[in-house]
Amino acid sequence: MIHHSKRFKAVVPKVDPTRKYSVDEAVAIVKETATAKFKESVDIAVRLGVDPKKADQAIRGTVALPHGIGKAVRVLVLTRPPKDKEALAAGADHAGLQEYVEKIQGGWADIDVIIASPDVMGEVGKLGKVLGPRGLMPNPKSGTVTPDVVKAVGEVKAGKIEFRVDKSGIVHASVGKAEFENQKLVENINKFLDVIIKAKPSSAKGQYVKTVTLSTTMGPGVPVDRASIGAH
Repeated sequence: MIHHSKRFKAVVPKVDPTRKYSVDEAVAIVKETATAKFKESVDIAVRLGVDPKKADQAIRGTVALPHGIGKAVRVLVLTRPPKDKEALAAGADHAGLQEYVEKIQGGWADIDVIIASPDVMGEVGKLGKVLGPRGLMPNPKSGTVTPDVVKAVGEVKAGKIEFRVDKSGIVHASVGKAEFENQKLVENINKFLDVIIKAKPSSAKGQYVKTVTLSTTMGPGVPVDRASIGAH
């Protein structure tokens, strides 16, 4: 049996289980439920009508949120000189190649995003079993394998996030912090949903966006009315 805290039980009544909310309303409610003693994130879960087992329906990509996620993203760039120094100058937290390949093989994971230049993917490929399960493996589709590592670093630091559908057909992502102004959260959410909707594969049949739910790190889920986001 799941046991919820008194804090959680106190905020649950703020969500009416019989209705779905517009994005604006849902944002207002999740902010009210953010009563933890730390700065909670606002998360979104989008259940899609796709079959992730089919390659062309394994939705993944990136989106540049207009207001970022309110978190300092730790970026590692795997590349050779002189691009390593260029990446560091652009704001990367770490840059290099062999040293970091060995550190990752040894269990180091103090990073949020890994960007790699194409010429080192032969080395980076050896880390697939380690980075794959963590969602850190660089991939051309997400823009994390690119010859322009300087541009990629700048985009990630400015608020670009990666998303991918899980085996249950759900896309999870953080879209900001509960302390953000309502309008900033709404704009981040609308941008994220717009990208998800545009990523609809032609082979997906029936309803594409099935459910959208917002929540804070420690709060209850707030269902969003699909009509308010133009989903179909």
